[in-house]
Amino acid sequence: MLKPERLKKGDTIAVLSPSWGGPSLSPSVFDKGLENLKEMGFRIKEYPTARMSADELHRHPELRGKDINEAFADKEVMGIITSIGGDDSARVLRYLDTDLITDNPKLFMGFSDTTGYTSYLSQKGLVIFNGPAVMAGFSQLKSFPPDYRRYLETFLFDKWSELELPHFPSYSDGYPAWCEENAGKINPPATDGGRRWLQGEKISSGILWGGCIEVLEMLKGTAFWPSPSFWEGKILFLETSEDNPPVDYVRYWLRNYGVMGVFDKIEGILFGRARDYSVKMKKELDEAIISVVKGEFGRGDLNIISNMSYGHTDPQIILPLGVEMVIDPGEKKLIIRESPFI
Repeated sequence: MLKPERLKKGDTIAVLSPSWGGPSLSPSVFDKGLENLKEMGFRIKEYPTARMSADELHRHPELRGKDINEAFADKEVMGIITSIGGDDSARVLRYLDTDLITDNPKLFMGFSDTTGYTSYLSQKGLVIFNGPAVMAGFSQLKSFPPDYRRYLETFLFDKWSELELPHFPSYSDGYPAWCEENAGKINPPATDGGRRWLQGEKISSGILWGGCIEVLEMLKGTAFWPSPSFWEGKILFLETSEDNPPVDYVRYWLRNYGVMGVFDKIEGILFGRARDYSVKMKKELDEAIISVVKGEFGRGDLNIISNMSYGHTDPQIILPLGVEMVIDPGEKKLIIRESPFI
């Protein structure tokens, strides 16, 4: 896998909007995110799509692809962070210059609709990152416990060869209405019950790959979907969006992975904390995952952990696609076994 250089304070980060034009509609939330990134030590370089109107971005997927290509080619830029997610990255993938991108590995991070880019570029051999975006994660940085900022700085700046994934004791489902007075704020936090170790007793390890389950549905059957052999030795991570899909939809989507033979090849499944699900729905989601993976496809041995701190709830951890993770059910630990950086 092609790894980017580790970031350091003073590095220039490119910011662009490859999905939805949220910054044009809520500039104060976007600016708060940039302010917090600067306080962490980054220089910011805004690309043309960063504040482009949502309508123009939607009408011109080629402009979004152009910004991504140019940010990877830009020697001044050491990392790229998306402004926010959306719902149509699938329309942009054909505009990516994957040879140029893989010739210039660098941190590229976002979540939600950014899954379209991260899942595809990972298949091209690039280590790439599912994590906070400018408007959703970095903008609210000061509303989270200080431990979270320390974790981000450890992940991005420190030299490490192994890192145990943290789980934070409280979480928030989304944000108050995005306006100037609410910039950087989160909805009232709730106490977290911790990860749910649904099944599995033996240590397993595999290469991380995955993202937002609804976005991945848009890619199935396209040229941007993994080949059957790709799944060997993977740990599949999934999460649901703020659209709050019914549990039965998740069941159907998982069944499709089973029909493709994915569950026979992977080494584990991680599921992010479902945003805006009631306690009852979270229980039903866990039951649906087990009913499909174990009940329908016979993988009662597969390590499965749900309610993890990534995706559409905050604060969220960073998951690097393309690196090895160890799942240890006995110790209840998840360990990234190699640095995602050179």
